[in-house]
Formats: sequence, C-alpha cells, structure tokens
Amino acid sequence: MVSRTVVNKEEEESQLPDYELVFIISPEVADENLDATIETVSQFITGKEGTISDVEQWGKRRLSYPIKHFGEGTYVLVRFKMKPEHNRELDSNLKISEDILRHLLIKLT
Repeated sequence: MVSRTVVNKEEEESQLPDYELVFIISPEVADENLDATIETVSQFITGKEGTISDVEQWGKRRLSYPIKHFGEGTYVLVRFKMKPEHNRELDSNLKISEDILRHLLIKLT
C-alpha cells in the first residue's frame, strides 16, 4: 500500500508543468537580505506543493531602462514545477512585493 502512494506522488510530480521565473530584486534590498527575499519566493512555491529544481543568482546588473527610478537590480532565476492553478497567486504576490521590481514567469514546453 505504501509503494502505491509513493508511485502516485512521483507520477503526479512528473506531470506537473515546468516553469522558469526570473525576477529582479531592488537595489535597496541589502545584500544580507537577498537570501531572505529569494527564500520567501521559494517558500511560496514549495508551500503550494511545488518542487524547486534550481535557483541561480545572476548578481547585480545594470537595467536596460529605469524601473521605478532604479538603474540596476539583482537578477534571480528559479526553475520549478507547480500546479498551474497557483500561477495567478504567485504573480499577484510578486507584483505587490516592494522588494521585487519586475518578474517574468514562463511555462516551459
């Protein structure tokens, strides 16, 4: 009985769509608080039964154009799997966050 539950959970996980999320953290966020901001996003994904496969910090980079009067920001890429019904809530949370200047969520095919 236990093995059936494990197999079903693995099948369910493999059927979840893959996503990439790129977001830009405001330069006003102190370097020691960057990890906390990234962890907040990660906790949202895992809290919705998603699984994170990779988190890459690309570092502080100059923006192509000013966003909210800032000329630079810290870029972060997160690769994960999550149920599609949670996308809208994730998008809303990222939009209202004062620490995140801009984000882009892409469903991989």
